[in-house]
Amino acid sequence: MYKRELKKPDGRDLILYARAPIDPAITAPAAGLARSRHAHLRWHPLRGEWVVYADHRQDRTFLPPAAANPLAPTTDPAHPTEVPAGGWEVAVFENLFSALGSTTLVAPKDIVDTAVAQGRCEVVVFTQDPSASLGGLPVEHVELVLQVWADRTSALAARGDIHYVFPFENRGVEVGVTLTHPHGQIYGYPFIPPIAARELELQHGYFARHQKSLLGELIVAEIAADKRTIYLGQHAIAFVPVCARWAYELWIAPYRTVPTLAALSDLECHDLATALRLGLRKLDALWQRPMPYVLAVHQAPVHGNHPYAHVHIEIYPWLRMPGRLKYLAGSEIGAGTFTADTLPETKAAELRALEVQ
Repeated sequence: MYKRELKKPDGRDLILYARAPIDPAITAPAAGLARSRHAHLRWHPLRGEWVVYADHRQDRTFLPPAAANPLAPTTDPAHPTEVPAGGWEVAVFENLFSALGSTTLVAPKDIVDTAVAQGRCEVVVFTQDPSASLGGLPVEHVELVLQVWADRTSALAARGDIHYVFPFENRGVEVGVTLTHPHGQIYGYPFIPPIAARELELQHGYFARHQKSLLGELIVAEIAADKRTIYLGQHAIAFVPVCARWAYELWIAPYRTVPTLAALSDLECHDLATALRLGLRKLDALWQRPMPYVLAVHQAPVHGNHPYAHVHIEIYPWLRMPGRLKYLAGSEIGAGTFTADTLPETKAAELRALEVQ
């Protein structure tokens, strides 16, 4: 992997990645506006977690026409976008409308504790092609995206204000995407978010009792059951978990228990990319058009030793199909308890039956 680190005229970082050397003459476009640095945190006493407040994000770019796509390469210097023209394959830059990364606290303590919303929000442009998708890219390009996530995990882990690095992709206007160009984001949180914290707590407890990986044992059981597996490679697996809450929910993981993407071997990274690509293609084949989804990378916190943490990717399809509906309602939103309207075995069987390249 090759990368070139640039600085935008407004001070934001821009990092270009490719599988071949990048032209040193490429410069960062001048796109950018005055950035708000006034996001802050408020403590939720009944949930025991931080809530991020960033009202300036109401002003972010919303579904612009193709000619005004800010994630497309710049073709006219008089109308710069966020990324340059040239021979790069994946680009990362600091989000102009970042929910994290504040330097001042604008909300004084009022009943509950408040804090500066430190951290970092980055945009990851998967490809220069606005009509492409992550699953539609060649496997080597998907592998590069995983390597970029790993590289940024290591870079953000070196900062003192970040405790958890969370790469993710929101795909489709159905899940609130404001830019349709294929891209994801990386949040460097100044705390460990609640879902990750609970997951790590359970993995740690299982490891303390059995000296084994909780997810690793689940993978062994799924392979033995052979009902919900979608891909079985030499180093990675894709499957609908037995405890899936979403219809067609997919988990993609290496067999070996490693804490972060940065800890994967080259062979594991390649096989993980193969599994991810196949899973995404099957979802699109099922939907017969780009399926909306949320893709989330679960990995260890950046500080400390976590031998029980098993990095993996979870994909939650957002469906609006007759007979395959799932709305988040009172139980899910109010109580945090999912009511699954479909069986994992049935949905896994549908995905297993689909033939894709």
